[in-house]
Amino acid sequence: MTATLAPPVRIGKAAVGALGMLAVATGALESVVTPTLPLLQRELDMSPAEGALLSIVLLITGALVTPVAGKLGDRYGGKRVLIRLMAVVCAGGLVSSVAPNLPVLLLGQILQGAMVGALPLSFILVRKHLPAGESKVAIGVVSGLFVGGGMAGTLSAGPVAEGLSRHWMFALPTIAVIGATLLVNRLMPHDPPGRSDGTGIDWPGLLLLSGTLITLMLVLALAPDVAAQPLVLVALVVVLAAFATGWIAVERRAASPMVDLGMLARPAVWKSCVLTFVICVGTSVAVYLIPQLFAVDSDAYGFGASATAIGFFLLPGAVAASLAGPIGGVGARRLGSRAVVTAGIVLMVTALIALAAVHTEIWHLVVGKAAIALANGLCVTAMVTSTATSVDQSDTGIATSLVLVTRVLGYAVGAQLSGALLTAATPSGSDVPAESAFVTGFVIAGAVTALSLLVTRTMSKGVKE
Repeated sequence: MTATLAPPVRIGKAAVGALGMLAVATGALESVVTPTLPLLQRELDMSPAEGALLSIVLLITGALVTPVAGKLGDRYGGKRVLIRLMAVVCAGGLVSSVAPNLPVLLLGQILQGAMVGALPLSFILVRKHLPAGESKVAIGVVSGLFVGGGMAGTLSAGPVAEGLSRHWMFALPTIAVIGATLLVNRLMPHDPPGRSDGTGIDWPGLLLLSGTLITLMLVLALAPDVAAQPLVLVALVVVLAAFATGWIAVERRAASPMVDLGMLARPAVWKSCVLTFVICVGTSVAVYLIPQLFAVDSDAYGFGASATAIGFFLLPGAVAASLAGPIGGVGARRLGSRAVVTAGIVLMVTALIALAAVHTEIWHLVVGKAAIALANGLCVTAMVTSTATSVDQSDTGIATSLVLVTRVLGYAVGAQLSGALLTAATPSGSDVPAESAFVTGFVIAGAVTALSLLVTRTMSKGVKE
């Protein structure tokens, strides 16, 4: 006889609302660093390279946590894993709120990175407890509220940091996350564990990939000071090579690898990964450099913008990014992924080169940032669609995980290279880098992004439009 599981308990609007509140709170907590990064660099005496590391460490943690969270959710139940992940996020927010220096703040951001794995778990819970039609609506609501929370965090972080302190800009959204988590725990029924596929989590691969990414960031952060500490940099490069080699060896032999490197042999997948990496490098250069340029003193070549003003200036870019997903999805369905990616790349290259040539007015940066955010959203949406439809259904998760890892690498490399450029171009005793560093960063990002057009020309081969 086969045992039958009782159908999941249907949830009401209150439970979906609790998930929505959690999405708003986590979106706000995730977004507070970007508009206040120049302020944090001043208060914590960080170099631009160290600021770049702070801006991406949450994303790196999220990329590592997300696939593990999905497997643990299937094994132990989505609600159980979600609540525990949010406990880690809350701990990270509290650590960030009391951080007296950069190392402690980095620790807080690493813990906060668990929130990236929480959103997919929310979707799993909604799908388990609602019919298909209603679950799509609920997922759309939760996704929209997460984007809205990010916009709210972008706008409010500066006023809170300047009116109260940088500690409160982490503490207030963390308090909101704690309250929303308690509501979810109370209102969301437990879901039964799913069937295990018989494979465990690739812990060795996860640890080695973590070491590879962290060491890579340290190498890029220390690169501008190579003359002062060459032996340290050489040692880190050796450690990086060891981590990367070990990770590749483990992933090739693992029964259920975190990242199936064999999938890269497929043309559609490696093209998607190359394009995703390059596009994210270009995007992250702009994401890092533009707030820094806003903050440069107006007596030099910048605008002397406060954290509050920077958040306001970045808002159009956040709106453009939120619109890019739906637009990219419709465009990929009607015109094909190749057309959407090509259009996005051309728009991004144009915006980056324009910023390198003209950045003397605030609106130049606002429009350029919005164009780059829109282009990035169009490209990423089309690439995910292209990747998901180019492989068998059973391989969708493996293929998209490769794209996720390359996306994180692209953002990390772009941000760290930008920080290294500014650090190298900052004279001793000054905190204002040479204007040429910004121009160089935008030009390099535009040139690298333009090279990806060579790959888009062959996208139709092996890709189901």
